[in-house]
Amino acid sequence: MIKTFFERMRGGEASPPRKPFSKIAWSWLGAFIGIYLVSVLSRLTTADLLDSLFLVGSFGASAVLIYGAPQAEFSQPRNLLGGHILSAIIGVTVYKFVPLDIALLGALAVSLSIVAMHFTRTLHPPGGATALIAVIGSSEVQSTGYFYVVSPIGVGALIMLLVALVINNLSSNPKRHYPRYWI
Repeated sequence: MIKTFFERMRGGEASPPRKPFSKIAWSWLGAFIGIYLVSVLSRLTTADLLDSLFLVGSFGASAVLIYGAPQAEFSQPRNLLGGHILSAIIGVTVYKFVPLDIALLGALAVSLSIVAMHFTRTLHPPGGATALIAVIGSSEVQSTGYFYVVSPIGVGALIMLLVALVINNLSSNPKRHYPRYWI
């Protein structure tokens, strides 16, 4: 039994080949424009970009998915928007109403977000970071309460989605289209 357990960790398949340069270029362009637009919006609303309420770390991971792997299930609009928004609601709720140590709150927010995303078919891995940021973020983030769900999360995810719709459909490659589905 133990031997089998460790044998599973060996893998066995070869690493997939590198993607074609055109796919890499489209991914770069989408990520650059998406994150840049969210950053510009942040700059317009606050003096210090590092204290901005529009730019959150989980958007970097979302950019990898929606621009780098637009066909993946995790990258679809319902997953992007639903995963972030649902996780933000859970993160804020856990922080506001559960009187536990911050380490337990973070673990609870992330794990409950995963369960909720599974049940709602909105699994988006960066959603876990969105929930965690609501718990361990700066006092400025925590003071926004449920507004965190709207801004930065809802507004930022929507901006990134709009960019993904444009960039991922500009390519002449029939396999590079977005989205695969909405609902």
